[in-house]
Amino acid sequence: MRLAATAIALSLASLAHAGDLPPLAKGAQLKRAVSGNTVEGSMDASGRYTEFYAKDGTVRGKDYKAKWNIEGDTMCWVYEGQPKDCWQAGVKGTSVKWVKDGKVQGTGTIVKGNPNKF
Repeated sequence: MRLAATAIALSLASLAHAGDLPPLAKGAQLKRAVSGNTVEGSMDASGRYTEFYAKDGTVRGKDYKAKWNIEGDTMCWVYEGQPKDCWQAGVKGTSVKWVKDGKVQGTGTIVKGNPNKF
């Protein structure tokens, strides 16, 4: 009985987590949302970020540059010295949730333009 209760609890927990996933954006929607805009937020693994996504595919941060592009329905980044890293995203209004391996692992707010002059 205890094993069955544990299995049920684990199943309910995974269903609750799956319910936290936002509807995932299609590539064109994601591109429209970020291209020419800034996203500021926090990632579980690395903390706070603020990045401007130039229409030419350049990412500009406070003291770095990188590249971004859309591949299918994912957004991909290449930071200097790092391999390409692609994520899915849920976009609702100015909110974005970054999804990797079926889990929300970061959030952000889309800010029009490049207010930080990156």
